[in-house]
Amino acid sequence: MNEKDLRTIIEQVLAEMNAGGSAPAAACCAAPAGEASQVEEGCIPDITEIDIRTQYLVEEPENGEEYAELKFNAPCRLGIGKAGARYKTLPQLEFRAAHSAAQDAVFNDVDEEFVKAQGLFIVQTQCDCKDTYLTRPDLGRKLSAEAVATLKEKCKKNPTVQIYVADGLSSASVAANIPDLLPALLQGLQSFKIDVGTPFFVKYGRVGVMDEISELTGADVTCTLIGERPGLITAESMSAYIAYKATVGMPEARRTVVSNIHRAGTIPAEAGAHIAEIIKIMLEKKASGTDLKL
Repeated sequence: MNEKDLRTIIEQVLAEMNAGGSAPAAACCAAPAGEASQVEEGCIPDITEIDIRTQYLVEEPENGEEYAELKFNAPCRLGIGKAGARYKTLPQLEFRAAHSAAQDAVFNDVDEEFVKAQGLFIVQTQCDCKDTYLTRPDLGRKLSAEAVATLKEKCKKNPTVQIYVADGLSSASVAANIPDLLPALLQGLQSFKIDVGTPFFVKYGRVGVMDEISELTGADVTCTLIGERPGLITAESMSAYIAYKATVGMPEARRTVVSNIHRAGTIPAEAGAHIAEIIKIMLEKKASGTDLKL
């Protein structure tokens, strides 16, 4: 299928959606058919911008309004209708677009110029490439010899809190969230008058590398902002893993996690402020993970 055919199909689907559908609460956020002709020549409407929480495509529903209201509370691919035994064209295209975004997030590297623009220097784990990173999780939990030397040279010694960013399984999440998340987190810690170490970026990093970083820097609390494994709802979700006096080989139960940081979840700026508060409590109670009672 060429681009012209694909554009024609999408325009037809959008026209059908606006002409039919009996549920008043089922407004789809795709561009109306009348706007299709206004799309720049050579382009098609961006179906990735459709909010699937408001997308309800079932024809002649019995409880359309109630179901649409229920669906709005969670981003699920429900109520998308069928064409016989098959999915309708638009949901199928949305599914393929989401799958493509997830693959891109996993296999693409974070742009190094972007990282440097955030004021972060770059170190790397023992993974030499993306394939190694995906097939050898153990190497993603260990810093390379060069990274160890760089951290010893550039990082503040024995800070109260050490913050760093890692690509994890989603390069897209780093680009989407860090410009707002990292400044909000640092500002929150500053407002609490908490000493913060030198932030940096870890390429091909797994969560467990924070334990070695904790021991190297001597931080009381270590926090990694890392890309989550992407799904078909979003490829831009980020998590913060935080631990009090992390050590190599410690149980996972000692980590505290703030997850689903993205524009349709916990927005980055709010997440940064929330993480700062959690770190403050960790320092007061000298605990993290299941030992921490918030």
